[in-house]
Amino acid sequence: MGAGFDLASTYLHLGLGATVTPLPDFEWSQSYLERYERRFQSDGVEGRLVTVSPEVSTWTQWERHPAGDEVVYLLSGRVDVVQDHDGTEVTIPLRAGEAMINPKGVWHRGVVHEPGNALFITPGIGTEHRPLDTSAAD
Repeated sequence: MGAGFDLASTYLHLGLGATVTPLPDFEWSQSYLERYERRFQSDGVEGRLVTVSPEVSTWTQWERHPAGDEVVYLLSGRVDVVQDHDGTEVTIPLRAGEAMINPKGVWHRGVVHEPGNALFITPGIGTEHRPLDTSAAD
């Protein structure tokens, strides 16, 4: 890619050997994610997915990354990242320009107070999701 590009629409994979692979066709579907994992499986737990994602509403599920830590940098807006530490919820409030780390294997979700965008640097394989317990609404 010799020209500038929008990181919000062209995600990146950071791989072994300090390689960067643009992913202009990335989509958040189960089939694409399975293809992504197969394509970069040789990078193992060292591979990272870099995305800029709109944070427009509170997440409807939890997620965790068993392969490693995730960096979250809030570019704009106001979002709380809620982590589940063995049944105890810990809230990390983020404002534009602030970052935090979701540790390896820790369930987390976002509570959006002001819509914006966030930069994620995420272990590229093995991300898991679980439903949000709707009996305890935010």
